[in-house]
Amino acid sequence: MDPAILFKGILVGFAIAIPVGPVGILCIKRTLSEGRAYGLASGLGAATADTFYGAIAGFGVAFVSNFLISNQDWLRIIGGLVLCFIGYRTFCTIPITESETSNGQKGLISAYFSVFVVTIMNPMTIFCFAAVFAAVGLGNIETNYVSGGLLVMGVFTGSAAWWLFLSSVVDRFRGKFEAGGLSWINHPSGIAIMVFGMLALLSI
Repeated sequence: MDPAILFKGILVGFAIAIPVGPVGILCIKRTLSEGRAYGLASGLGAATADTFYGAIAGFGVAFVSNFLISNQDWLRIIGGLVLCFIGYRTFCTIPITESETSNGQKGLISAYFSVFVVTIMNPMTIFCFAAVFAAVGLGNIETNYVSGGLLVMGVFTGSAAWWLFLSSVVDRFRGKFEAGGLSWINHPSGIAIMVFGMLALLSI
C-alpha cells in the first residue's frame, strides 16, 4: 500500500474539477441565487460522477469503459439535451430572495442529481482521467483493491474540496447583490449552459 496514491488521487480530483464548464457555471449561479448549500450540492453531484469515472480508470474496468465509449453518442445526446433544458430553466428563472431559497432537502437533492446526470453523461471523462493519471505518475500502478480504493477516495476528496472552496468563496459575495439584480446572472449563465449543451449535441 502506497499512501502517496491517496495524495495523488486528491491532485487528480482537483485537476478534473477545476476547469470552468457548465458545472462550474451552475455552481456559481446556484450559490449566488440560492446559497452555498445549493452550490455545494451541485458540486458534489459532479464529484460523485468524477469518482465513478475515476474508479473505472483506476481499477481498469474495461467492459464498463467499452460500454460507455461505444454508447457515447447516445450519452452525449442525453447530456446535451439535459444541459439545454437546465440552461433554459436558468435563463427563465426569476431571481428569488434569501427567504424563498429554503426548498429543503428536496431542493438540495434536485441540485445534486441534476449535475450528477450532466457529468455522468460525458464518457470522455474516462480519457481525461487516464491522461491526468499518467501526468501524476499513476498510469502504471499495480491495481489492487487497497490502492484502487485509496485512489478513488482521493479523487472524490479532491473534487469535493474544490467545490466546497468555490461555493464558499462565491457565497462571500452573495450579500452584495440585491435579489432583483441577480437576473443579470441568470441570463448569461443560462445562455452559457445552453451553448455547452448545443456543443455536446454538435460534437456527435
